[in-house]
Amino acid sequence: MAGGGDLQSAKKRKREHAEGKAKPRPHVKGGGDGAKRKKHSAAGGYAADGGAGEAVARKKTPVTPKEKRLAAKEMSEARKMKRKQHYSLEKELTKLWEKMRCHDVSKEERSKVVSEAIKKMDGKYLDIATSHITARVLQTCVKWCSQSERDAIFNVLHPHLLDLSRKKYAVFLVKKLVELASKKQFASFISSLHGRVAKLLHHTIGAAVVDYAFQRGTKRQKRQLLLELYSTELQLFQDLTLQSSCCLIDTISKLGLQISSVLQYMTIVIHKILEKGTVEYSIVHTAILEYFTIADKTSASDVICQLTPLLTQGALIIDGDEPSNALELPKKTKAKKKRSKEPLIIRIMQTREGLKLGISCLKHGSAKDRKKIIKSLKGHIMKLALSDFGCLFLICIISIVDDTKLVSKIVIQELAKHIKQLIFDKNGRRPLLQLLHPLCSRYLSPDDLACLNYNVPSLSPTEGDTSENEVDGVPDEDPNGLEGMQIVSESKKDPLQRRHELLVKSKLAEALIQSCLENVGELLRTNFGKEVLYEIAVGGKDNVLEGLTDRIHMLHDAIVSDAAQPKTEDIEHAFENFFSSRVIRRMIIDCPAFAVILWRKALEGKCNIWAEGHSSKVVAGFLESPSKEVKDLAKPELQPLVDAGILKVPDPKVVQK
Repeated sequence: MAGGGDLQSAKKRKREHAEGKAKPRPHVKGGGDGAKRKKHSAAGGYAADGGAGEAVARKKTPVTPKEKRLAAKEMSEARKMKRKQHYSLEKELTKLWEKMRCHDVSKEERSKVVSEAIKKMDGKYLDIATSHITARVLQTCVKWCSQSERDAIFNVLHPHLLDLSRKKYAVFLVKKLVELASKKQFASFISSLHGRVAKLLHHTIGAAVVDYAFQRGTKRQKRQLLLELYSTELQLFQDLTLQSSCCLIDTISKLGLQISSVLQYMTIVIHKILEKGTVEYSIVHTAILEYFTIADKTSASDVICQLTPLLTQGALIIDGDEPSNALELPKKTKAKKKRSKEPLIIRIMQTREGLKLGISCLKHGSAKDRKKIIKSLKGHIMKLALSDFGCLFLICIISIVDDTKLVSKIVIQELAKHIKQLIFDKNGRRPLLQLLHPLCSRYLSPDDLACLNYNVPSLSPTEGDTSENEVDGVPDEDPNGLEGMQIVSESKKDPLQRRHELLVKSKLAEALIQSCLENVGELLRTNFGKEVLYEIAVGGKDNVLEGLTDRIHMLHDAIVSDAAQPKTEDIEHAFENFFSSRVIRRMIIDCPAFAVILWRKALEGKCNIWAEGHSSKVVAGFLESPSKEVKDLAKPELQPLVDAGILKVPDPKVVQK
C-alpha cells in the first residue's frame, strides 16, 4: 500500500510540475532519491524549454495580411533559390531588361545596358536560353546589341540551335537569331537543318523555326528544304538537294527517282504532319500541293479528308453554343481553345499556297465538309474580305457552293452589314464584283484567276487535263480570254441562278444600290469605288439585276445630278476628275439609257466647254457608243467640234475601256 501511495504522489507531483504548480521539495540525502530528483528535474526542464519554444513560434507566426504576404514571399524566394541555378542572375537581368526595352531610353544608354547584360550572361547562354524570363532578356539583347556581340552569341549557340528550336521559350530566341543572321550564318543554319526537316515539322514547336527559315530563304534554299520531304535519298545525301529544280515532277525526272517510292515516302511524311496538326505553315502547304501533283485519287482524297477538320478546328463556338464534347476537355485545354476561336483556315490565307489548299478542300470535299468550312468562317468574314487572298477564298465560296441559304446566312449577311467599307476597299469590293461580273479580268489578275480555278489533278472533273495555270483550258498568257469563264467544280446549280439568289433574294443588291445612292459623288471620284458603281449602273453581267430596274434608274439620276453641277473650286467636277471621267465614259458606251439622260440634263448645248482635258473623254464617248440612238442624239453638236479639231475621237480599233 505504501508503495502504491508513493506512486500516486509521484504522479501527482509530475502533473503539477507540468502545469506549473509544483512546490519545491526539501533536499533529501540519499543516492537513490537524488537520482530520481535529478531525473525528475531534467524532465521538468525539458518541458519548460518546450513551452518556451512554442511561445517563440507563436510570436513568429504571421497574423496580419501584410505579414502573411511577406512570409509567403520569403518562402517563395527560398524555394526559387533552391530550384533555380541562376536565380540571382535572373533578378539582375530582369532589372536590366526593364531599362533596355523602354521606348524613351537613348541609344547610347541602351547600348551600355545591353553590353552589361551580355557580360553577365557570358558562358551561361545555353542555360539562360531555356528559361521563360532570361530567354526574353537574351532575345532583346540580340535585337539591340552590336554586330560583333550578336556574332559571338550566334557562334556559341549555333551547335545547339536545333535543340533550342524544340524548347517552348528558346524558340523565339532562335527565330530572332535567324532573322538577324548574316547571309553566311543563315546559310550555315539551313545546312544544319539537313536531315532533320521532316522530324522538326512533326514537332509542334520546331515546325515554326523550319517555316520561318523557309519564308526567309532564297528560292534555292527553299527547294533545298522541300527536297528532304520527297524521298529518303534526298534526306541522306545533301549533295542531291543542291540541284536546281522548279517542282516535284522536275526533280523526279532529273534524279531518276521512282514516282511510286516518292509517293509512298511523302504519304508517310504528310500523314505524320496531319496527325500532329502542324499544318499552318507555308512549307507544309507547298509540300502538300506538290504531293497532289503525283498523288492518285485515293491518296489525294485521304489527305483532303484529314485536312478539312484541321482547318476548321479553331471554330469551337458557333451561334453562341459550345460543341457537345466541350465538357470532356480538361479545364486548361478548354480555356486555351476558347481563346483561339479563329479557325486555322483563316490563318493560312496569308499566302497563295494556303489559298490553294483551302480551295482544294472546298472544291473536292463533300457537301458536309463544305458546310463545316463555311460555318467555321462565322464572325471572320470581314477579315477574309479585306485580305489579299482571303477575298479570293470568299469568291470561290460564292461561285461554287450550291447551298445559297447557308452562304447568304454566313457570308452575304456579314458583307451587307459593312457594305460601304467594302465598296471603297481594294480587296473588299472583289466578292461584290464577282457577283455582279464573274471572273472579270479587269478586277482579277491572271494569277488570281488561276488560283480560283486550281484543281487537284487526280480529282478534277477533266481527270488532270486542265493544268494549274489554266482556267477552263484558257492559258494565263491570254488575259482577255479569261473573262466570262466559270470556275471548274462539281457544282450543279446554274451560275446565273446562284448569283441571282445571292444578290437579289438576299437583299444584298438593294443594300448596294442604297449605298451607291448615298455616296455617289465619292464613288465616282475614287479608283476602287467607281468599279462597283459602274457594274450596278449597267445592271451587272447577264442583266442579273433585272428586277431592280427602277432603283437603277434612280442611281442614273443621282449620277447625272452630280455631273450636272456647275464648276466650283471646292470640289473637282465629275467630268474633269481622272477616275469619274473614265467611268462615266464607260457608262455612256455600255448603257444607252444612262447616256440619253446625261446628254439631255448635263451636256446638251455645253459640249464646247468640256471638249478638252479629261472631260473630252466623256464627250467623245457619245460618238463611240454602239447605240444608234445615242450617236444620232449627240452627232449634230459634236461633229463640228471634231471637224474643227477641238474634239478628238479615238480609233475604235485601239480603244480600250
